[in-house]
Amino acid sequence: MGKVKKKIIFYEDRNFQGRHYECSTDCADLHSYFSRCNSIRVESDCWVVYEKPNYMGYQYVLSRGEYPDYQRWMGFNDSIRSCRTYPYSSGGSYRMKIYERPDFGGQMMEFTDDCPSVHDRFRYRDIHSCHVMDGYWTFYEHPNYRGRQYFMRPGEYKRFSDWGATCPTIGSFRRVMDF
Repeated sequence: MGKVKKKIIFYEDRNFQGRHYECSTDCADLHSYFSRCNSIRVESDCWVVYEKPNYMGYQYVLSRGEYPDYQRWMGFNDSIRSCRTYPYSSGGSYRMKIYERPDFGGQMMEFTDDCPSVHDRFRYRDIHSCHVMDGYWTFYEHPNYRGRQYFMRPGEYKRFSDWGATCPTIGSFRRVMDF
């Protein structure tokens, strides 16, 4: 069986209507292809779409599936201006350490599974640094996977600004998986 080609389709209107654009690679500036984005179909891989060009602004992590309006991907508005793709290549392995202080200081906890409430498991809501050893993860601003999102790929994040946050408060996180 052949490999599925990476593909995401952006639609200007809700319910997959109106002008649309099919994308199969990372794109730093989508503004010339559509003026607004109100629905998305993800046909393969994991995509991170950004509110602003050059992978800036709010981030939204999308798995394969259909998103008939921007609220379905927890969007704050209908502005999507850049996107990146990431394959599901963790081999089923997920491992991450979070720390209460910058530069991997203070209390540490290791996770291999989703966490709907950081405060309930870690006693803190502030995560100042993080080391993602395996898999891709999404941090959420609020408990139960709500609010602003931050895509975390394997690597060391010495400060919350390294993953694009303006403050260290994280309410929940989960593994990015192909459902």
